[in-house]
Amino acid sequence: MRLSRYFLPVLKETPSEAQIVSHRLMLRAGMIKQAQAGIYSWLPLGYKVLKKIENIVHEEQQRAGHIPLLMPTLQSADLWRESGRYEAYGEEMLRITDRHGRDMLYGPTNEELITDIFRSYVRSYKDLPLTLYHIQWKFRDEVRPRFGVMRGREFLMKDGYNFDLTKEDALHAYNRHLVSYLRTYERMGLQAIPMRADGGPIGGDYTHEFLVLAETGESEVFYDSEITDLKFGTRDIDYDSVEECQSVLEEFTSRYARTDETHDEALFGEIPEERRRTARGIEVGQIFYFGTKYSDAMNAVVQDHSGAQVPVHMGSHGIGVSRLLGAIIEASHDDKGIIWPEGVTPFHCGIINLKQGDAEADAACEAIYLDLVKSGLEPLYDDTDERAGGKFATMDLIGLPWRITVGPRGLKNGVVELTSRRTGESEEMPPEQAVERIRQIYANH
Repeated sequence: MRLSRYFLPVLKETPSEAQIVSHRLMLRAGMIKQAQAGIYSWLPLGYKVLKKIENIVHEEQQRAGHIPLLMPTLQSADLWRESGRYEAYGEEMLRITDRHGRDMLYGPTNEELITDIFRSYVRSYKDLPLTLYHIQWKFRDEVRPRFGVMRGREFLMKDGYNFDLTKEDALHAYNRHLVSYLRTYERMGLQAIPMRADGGPIGGDYTHEFLVLAETGESEVFYDSEITDLKFGTRDIDYDSVEECQSVLEEFTSRYARTDETHDEALFGEIPEERRRTARGIEVGQIFYFGTKYSDAMNAVVQDHSGAQVPVHMGSHGIGVSRLLGAIIEASHDDKGIIWPEGVTPFHCGIINLKQGDAEADAACEAIYLDLVKSGLEPLYDDTDERAGGKFATMDLIGLPWRITVGPRGLKNGVVELTSRRTGESEEMPPEQAVERIRQIYANH
């Protein structure tokens, strides 16, 4: 993309309504525009990152054997009355009546709808295990939406649902989701710690939240510092192996890590004092096992090996896709702007032409741009007439991890400048070498 043809409405001043870093930077970088309280339009730059995050979630869900579908945003109130949650859910649920007087709601989650789909088609244990998921917009009518996409009313979420014959099978699905989530967050450049959590209105005795440590987190968290040394890395896991998935669960959940809702001061006190940590965390996902809560209420049964009709064991598993943008920025920024991890950056590399209109500089930038595009990468080429300081400020603000700067002085010596946004370090090299370095960086992303 050439910046002269792109829609990137950056702001020089920080909007007064923005209270936290991610909200300020997303508004300033032209990623979002508020439509009304807690509801945002996703402008081109923000939408590109949103799709990058969504694609990673899809890839890791399908790697784990989970099957995508798409359910509607509007649901029938009758299904929620079956489960007993229509009245119990509270005022966060947006209730709607259509022109025929039918009660509907804008879905805050999909346990009822997916259970209805399952019971309509699945009859036998031979069709299990089954995990279905989708990525869809949700709505929760927060009384005080704030912090931009971190606590909005409308948000994009991945929610998945497993259906299993036994509790043991369902707990394997739980472990499988935990493994897939660890891979997902690390690919986005995040360390998300699984913490013992509270089931809330969804229910369930087994539940972990995944939290990213950040000063602006909404939850107080307590943990053993050893847990921050754990990395999932590039290990290859057989998702069908009960033992392998259980082993990862034990590795990442055996040390103390809890939210304030489940914090146990006595257990916390058993950790050596030098390893006890208290911090703030941003929730970016949660996994639940809730047994037969919905299958009992909604008669989602299958025939087992003996021919008896038994309710299926279920769990639900969510990732806050749109919230993740805010979490990544909160965890990765400086006083100049955003610093995108390579896995989710909207453009792989920025190109700055220091003297637009100079024949040699224009030709060199054009050659670099075309070489990157031919390599399957997406550069953002600042081909505008903006002064150099403004170009650098914009690139720093929008946070592309790498920048190639081209100017007449360097070209006389046959070099351009490659700069890392994260470290600020620059290196001069021939243009072909800069392109090759960018190719190598992204070979594993």
